[in-house]
Amino acid sequence: MPPPGVCLNIMNERHKENGVGSVNNPVKFLDQDYNQLLQYCRIRNVRYIDDMFPPDHRSIGKDLLTPEILARVEWTRPSKIVQDPHLFVEGVSRFDFAQGAVENCWFLASIGALTFQKDIMRQVIPGDQSFQDNYFGLFHFRFWRFGKWVDVVIDDKLPTINGELVCVSSKTPNEFWPALLEKAYAKVCGSYADMNAGTCAEALVDFTGGVHMTFNLKEAPSDLWDLMYRAAKSQSLMGCGTPQGATSKNTVLPNGIVEGHAYTVTGVTKIMSNGIPVKLVRLFNPWGHGEWKGDWCDHSPKWQTVSVEDRATCLKIDEDGEFWMSMEDFTQSFSDVDICCQCPDFLDGNSSCHWISKFHDGRWVAGITAGGCTNHKDTFWTNPQYYIKLDKLDDHCEETQGQKNILVTLMQKPDKRNRRLVSNLHIGFSIFQVSEQFKGHGGKLPAAFFYSNPPVATTKTYLNAREVMEFFSLKPGEYIIVPSTFNPGETASFILGVLSKAETHLQENSGSSMVITKPTTNQSKENGEDKVTLFRQYSDQYEEVDAEQLQKLLNEKLLGGYQQKTGGFGLDSCRSMVAMMDLSVTGTLSGKEFIRLWNRVATYKEIFFRTDTSKDGMLNLNELRNALEGAGMQVSDGMLSLMALRYGGSSGEISLENFICLVLRMDCLAKIFKRLSDGEGMYLKEREWMYLSMYT
Repeated sequence: MPPPGVCLNIMNERHKENGVGSVNNPVKFLDQDYNQLLQYCRIRNVRYIDDMFPPDHRSIGKDLLTPEILARVEWTRPSKIVQDPHLFVEGVSRFDFAQGAVENCWFLASIGALTFQKDIMRQVIPGDQSFQDNYFGLFHFRFWRFGKWVDVVIDDKLPTINGELVCVSSKTPNEFWPALLEKAYAKVCGSYADMNAGTCAEALVDFTGGVHMTFNLKEAPSDLWDLMYRAAKSQSLMGCGTPQGATSKNTVLPNGIVEGHAYTVTGVTKIMSNGIPVKLVRLFNPWGHGEWKGDWCDHSPKWQTVSVEDRATCLKIDEDGEFWMSMEDFTQSFSDVDICCQCPDFLDGNSSCHWISKFHDGRWVAGITAGGCTNHKDTFWTNPQYYIKLDKLDDHCEETQGQKNILVTLMQKPDKRNRRLVSNLHIGFSIFQVSEQFKGHGGKLPAAFFYSNPPVATTKTYLNAREVMEFFSLKPGEYIIVPSTFNPGETASFILGVLSKAETHLQENSGSSMVITKPTTNQSKENGEDKVTLFRQYSDQYEEVDAEQLQKLLNEKLLGGYQQKTGGFGLDSCRSMVAMMDLSVTGTLSGKEFIRLWNRVATYKEIFFRTDTSKDGMLNLNELRNALEGAGMQVSDGMLSLMALRYGGSSGEISLENFICLVLRMDCLAKIFKRLSDGEGMYLKEREWMYLSMYT
């Protein structure tokens, strides 16, 4: 049987089709159901303790606190910290919290941005919970994690020392939404320690499930302030970061800016200074203190050059970590800005022509679909390929279309729960225009295409980041997007996203189904009389062979010395062959049935050794793909992976015996489904193939 992981992937696909993982029907993180747990606590009149994120040192994580300090930590419920705890006190604000022992300014800067968008805030913090009504010590929060929304349940025990919160704390002592939100996100990341260091983009995406764009301020477009201004008006979340200094420490520069630190963009405006327009950006330091000391800071004389109205509207003199600075100083002091939104209509200021998003889950598998970057010409074509057809915009939308009309994003999924243990690969993508010669080509484009067709667009560089994205300007037409890791042979999962104002058709080019046509069967070298003679040497008195006799015949006459390497055909495989060829249902093969079988296995043997280019007597996955094509089969990448799991050894390589059994079974399935198909070929979904292959 396929391993549990394959079945789990199929279940996940079914759930996605049924809407599971959407914001209104999130996945239950670690299978914990908030309503069921709440009912359990209500019936037993107990307060909840989360066994999956226990209130002990394991949830704190490694190296966050010294052993001496860790020994002093007590996990305390808010009702023991203050007399009248509340989830919210007079709403939410970026000024509600201050950073604690965790170096997660990136996360807190994202929370600061979140407080501006009440609708998104309600998605992240469901409103059906409080310390007053129906309180049993548990809360739940929702985050978007790598393609699906998850509902995360926690208890409200918080790490404290001498009654003071160790991690994020509220400036209002009896308000606890920041501490509980941080705990829920720490649970998703694996521990509090797993939240150390990061970028705003990560949490912004996890709060919204939206589109993320990063702008390098050293290469900032000339209209960046305009983009930020429109983004601020369109319910986008924005954060930014400063360059890392000589050390990993957050050194405060003389101008008040902190090196290697994340900030929230909280405002974008334009004011008149001495009759000259000045573009300003407002930033918030999640420490809750520490501000810019240059032009347009709280005490800058520049504020005396603006109108009384503008000064009253913008200026707030307070040591709260928030400050204004000019766009010029912003681009010089900061390294990048992240904008996250549910729809990037702000990009060109046109709300009547909306951007359309398409997303696709994929996977690089070593030996199958992990071909590396374009430096590796011989294997690059094996990467996942995605066909897109970009339609022409209507005249109205084309008039307001910006210079760049398509956004491509690539996010890699982690293979470990603990965030600090995740090692991101260097990832990127290339886009190729489909030439006339290859239009209508079924399946993956071959290596020959990529040798003769250079990419029309690529990522600037391969980054070891969670996500990479690029804006492009592409003409209407047909394209192939090839996401890849920098090096070949690296296994990982990913999400590919394409956004455009034009109608865009995105599909995996390797096919989501399997096409089976009649294999090209070559007659074996023996003539008919030789086959009959061979058959009679092993048949019984009734001129029939059973599974044991067939096993001996195939191992001795077909495999010869090859069986010493792999052990030859097993008895179960031979029983399966008899069952597939036994038209009279006697449990044995007649001479005619045997000759039909022999012609096939001899043909598949010839295909096997013809495509075994390494001459090691085994097929690796690239060789297997070629061998299957020689046998009349076009398979998707996912199907090839299933075949390797089902028929490959521990190395994933396929022996001659297993290859013959595989192709015979698929040939049998072709006949089973032929009656259901009107054409010459037939299409099987991967899950159908997987289940049927277990029983044939």
